[in-house]
Amino acid sequence: MNESDGDLRADCGACAGLCCVALPFAASADFAEDKPAGRPCRHLTADHRCGIHDRLRDSGYQGCAVFDCYGAGQRVTARPGLVPGAAMFEVFRVTRQLHELLWYLAEAAERAEPAEPSALYAEIDALVAGDAGTLVATDVDALRARVGPVLERAAARVHAGAGAGDGRDLRGADLVGARMRGARLRGARLRGALLIAADLRGADLRTADLLGADLRDTDLRGADLSGCLFLTQPQLEAARGDTATVLPSRLSRPAHWPAAHPGGAHGGAGHMAGPSAGKATPRGRAKGYRPGKRSGDGSGGRRGRERYEGRRKGTGGGPGAGRGGENRNRGTDRRPDDRG
Repeated sequence: MNESDGDLRADCGACAGLCCVALPFAASADFAEDKPAGRPCRHLTADHRCGIHDRLRDSGYQGCAVFDCYGAGQRVTARPGLVPGAAMFEVFRVTRQLHELLWYLAEAAERAEPAEPSALYAEIDALVAGDAGTLVATDVDALRARVGPVLERAAARVHAGAGAGDGRDLRGADLVGARMRGARLRGARLRGALLIAADLRGADLRTADLLGADLRDTDLRGADLSGCLFLTQPQLEAARGDTATVLPSRLSRPAHWPAAHPGGAHGGAGHMAGPSAGKATPRGRAKGYRPGKRSGDGSGGRRGRERYEGRRKGTGGGPGAGRGGENRNRGTDRRPDDRG
């Protein structure tokens, strides 16, 4: 069940461009135009490739740039008896959601006692490989409700074994635009936290639980994310970082992140919190947080919130809506239960 064999990593070369056809998107901050489900994107080429893949962000397709099918595309494309069409698209929609759950369970098994997550992984994987009709009829929400507590227990084991930080509980906290530069957040529980446009430069996020945290435009330059739990590639793609950002080994540095400024000009406090270093509080704010203004580019919590709400309204709860900073299957996906 080890995800390192590539089964849970997208291979666009082995896919029939399913995400570019099966999924809908709406004109918004994430997409330049509307596209209904089942209609190919106008940028999809005859050989199932994206004609603007190297310039998605500049072309107004931020939602595509942060999307990840977790290997569902190639798995469904290779499925016997299915050809591109309504049936395949529905199988893809469900498979993509279940593959994301498999990604989290794979990490849980690798990081903590593997018996519980491994058993659930095998059950879901068998469901994906089984009868297409049964798969499509799956109650995905019910599976998420089962996966959430398993991930919670895995995180607790990791933190207990590492003696990680103070384990501050910031689940679901509203930290939009918060100034948390150099903050000590090692082992923090940040599940579902709204960190849109927050300043986390130089922050210590080692072993923090980031399941479903909204990292859109979060400034992670120079931050230490090593060993953090349940962070995904789409979350990173939606955030801002640089070559000084320390990442978990299972994730890749986004290609659009710039090189770090010579001499560590981000002012990252490392793991030494000085006078300007933010300290997150259980109330969801950070010391030094001032609404309406954010260190770095002058934008703030209000602006970040407006962008967030604008994307929700503009997409009808679709791409990027809610927590996680991800194009969640362009409106068809949700996060495992992150209420803990």
